[in-house]
Order: sequence, then C-alpha cells, then structure tokens
Amino acid sequence: MSRIFDDRQCTLGEGPLWHPERQQLFWFDILGKKLLTRENGSPKSWAFDEYVSAAGWVSRDELLIASASKLFLFNLESGSSSKLVDLEADNPATRSNDGRADPQGGFWIGTMAVEADPGAGSIYRFYKGELRKLFGPITITNAICFAPDGGTAYFADTDTGQMHKVALDGEGWPSGEPELFIDFSAEGLNPDGAVVDSTGNIWNAQWGAGRVACYAPDGRFIDEIAFPADQVSCPSFGGTDLQTLYVTSAAIGLTGESQGRTYEAPTTARGQREHRVLISG
Repeated sequence: MSRIFDDRQCTLGEGPLWHPERQQLFWFDILGKKLLTRENGSPKSWAFDEYVSAAGWVSRDELLIASASKLFLFNLESGSSSKLVDLEADNPATRSNDGRADPQGGFWIGTMAVEADPGAGSIYRFYKGELRKLFGPITITNAICFAPDGGTAYFADTDTGQMHKVALDGEGWPSGEPELFIDFSAEGLNPDGAVVDSTGNIWNAQWGAGRVACYAPDGRFIDEIAFPADQVSCPSFGGTDLQTLYVTSAAIGLTGESQGRTYEAPTTARGQREHRVLISG
C-alpha cells in the first residue's frame, strides 16, 4: 500500500536517488528547476537556473547532477557547483532527462527535446572524465537501469513504448547492439523510469497508468504496485533495508491533490545499493 512520502507537488517529478551513505532520498522537479530532499523530517530544496533531472552520488556530500547543458558536481553542504563536462550545450532545444549510475561507476544520461520533438534525444555515458554518446536518435529517453552483475543495461523510448537491453563489457561499455526487451505499445503502456532490484527484476514506472510494474529478467510480468498519481515517472529503492520503493510523479496537465507528489511503498523485494559515480581514472 503506497503513501505520500513528500507532499510538495512537482510539475515534473523525476530522478529519485537513495544516497546510501547519507540514507537520504533526493529527487528533482525538472520543470521547476529544483533538487528536493527531506532532512531531519523537514522538506528542503535547491533551485537552479536551468532544468535538472537526474543524479548519481560521488561522495557523502557530492552529487553528479545532469542539467540541460552539462554534468556538474554539486556539494550538498555548501551549495557550490563545478562543471564536469558539457552535455549538448550547443543545442538549446534539448535537456537532460532520465539517468542512473551503472555498477562499474559510469553515469548514463539521456537527453530529449524540451518539446519532445521526434528523434531529438540520445543516451550518453560519463565514465572517469569521458562523456561518450552511445545511442540515438531517441525521442523520450527513459528506463535507464542495470542488472546487478553489470552485464546488461536497459533503456526505453517512451514515445515508441519499447524497452531495449544491451550487453556490457567489464568496464560498462556496450559490447553489442541493443535488442528489444519488452514492447509495451500493444498494451498502450508508456515506459518511464525504471530500476533493477537485487535479484535482477526490473521495476518500471508507467506514465499514465498510475503504477510501477515488475518484470522478470526474461521480460515476464510479475506484479504491480498502484499509486494515486496518474503520471508516475521513476522509482528508486531505499530505506535502511532497501525494501521501500520511492516513486516520483508529475502534475503537468492534471488537476487533483494526488498528482505530482512523491510516494513510498513497502515491498518484499530488495533493491541494489546505488552505485558510486567515478569521475576520474
């Protein structure tokens, strides 16, 4: 049974990250240009001058954050930031979207057009100081997540309703071509953010369906958790035992108090500990 974790209404909630050293959840309101958290039971946030969407943890006090034009280090204690690398900085029509760290310490980040223009997005990987484009064109990059053994990455294009998987080498780079994993389009489902639990099951937030659905590594549907918000956007496992599923949602285009809140739900699954991002070799 889900309940509200934080009642601030996000226009486009995204990118929940459970910081394992701080035991604290961070997430974003992309269109609100904010990073949000709760600290000592109270709401806290930071405002930025451009869209921010996803993060990985580098140290106890530092996050790598993806924005519309760059990847940057952000210090949670001082509020200071420093740019690591440009991200489509020469293209004002695009912004960052879904992202997550892989088991090898790389950070994958997807881009998309601010107006969701067809094929305007790509997926990149930042690893030890290098940013490399992996895949594109993609319209709405989503569902970036990784098998526990680091041998498989998943990603989706919400626009096509398809989730793909790709094999990874020992350093986390793709070692082959992506292949279709699940085609949601026949069911009219829209795959949004996703996370993989410690046994390899994939938990996918499905935009417009008000649920996070769980799938086995072979693509079989296992279970679902329903949420009061229609536009659930991304899940993350957290809590002291990594058995709480935190889920962001979006109020954009909707009315009602349940939309745009950040939720939590107990599960019998256990998540992976979020991986540290390696910013240098």
